Amino acid sequence: MLELVVFSTLNGVLYGMLLFMLASGLTLIFSMMGVLNFAHASFYMLGAYFGFELARQFDFWVGLVAAPLIVGTAGALIERFGLRVVHRHGHVAELLFTFGLAFVIEELVQMVWGKLPVDYRVPQQLDFVAFNLFGTTYPAYKVFMLVIAIGMFLCLMLVLTRTRIGLIIQAALTHPQMTAMLGHNVPGVFMLVFGGGSALAALAGAIAGPALVTQPSMAALLGPILFVVVVLGGLGSLAGAFVASLLIGLVQTFAVAVNLSLADLPGMAQLSPAAGTLIGDLWRVTVAQVAPVIPYLLLVLVLILRPTGLMGNRET
Repeated sequence: MLELVVFSTLNGVLYGMLLFMLASGLTLIFSMMGVLNFAHASFYMLGAYFGFELARQFDFWVGLVAAPLIVGTAGALIERFGLRVVHRHGHVAELLFTFGLAFVIEELVQMVWGKLPVDYRVPQQLDFVAFNLFGTTYPAYKVFMLVIAIGMFLCLMLVLTRTRIGLIIQAALTHPQMTAMLGHNVPGVFMLVFGGGSALAALAGAIAGPALVTQPSMAALLGPILFVVVVLGGLGSLAGAFVASLLIGLVQTFAVAVNLSLADLPGMAQLSPAAGTLIGDLWRVTVAQVAPVIPYLLLVLVLILRPTGLMGNRET
């Protein structure tokens, strides 16, 4: 039991920090620009594929540094010459633009790298066991992923709270019109935030690619959960996105590890409905089976009980 708790906690925190690396950029973009960027997870996928290609041509560390820079630059150009032009037609046009962009990126990835998963491997320098606990080994690469994610969080908070551009970004998050009236280049800040958010997503892809499966469907698998994190954490709140990411990571990890149903609870076996009926089948559904649905149930509850999210500071 203790082994289950320890390793589920480690994996939950790791998954939560990976979610935060993606959700932090999406939170900034969504909060500041009001854009539901459906292509955000596609930048995560591009980070994984560019990391793989650069690792194959040069070295893993080159890909880890260069992939986020390449994808971040592409994101800034997309905002400047795409979203900014579409913005004059309203948020529906922006939504459709990012929705179409996600499919374009997926098709381009399939054209270049094919439809099958690529062989993106953990670098030899990190391919060893970090520690052995309860007879179970924990890979060093997962510890590396956790360290990078925590370092990124600390750097992001430092930039936002201790630098001038960070203060301008925070002001634009809650009072974009007032920030523009004070003479700041809000469109330039938008481009910087969109590019920076894309780079953070690409960094998540570059480090997660070797540990997870790098394939064209990876964006579609992870994309929907990001919007749950943004809404659950609260619009305009990076701290909320951090808490929501960890919460979802831990809840899903522990839920997957719990293979129990109502029928397995003490004293419930005699109350179990007949097998083959709808109620009987639901009675035997395990927590692990409903684990993928839990974040979306949390989303529905938050929208009903607290639409601004756990730590949201604005309603629009």
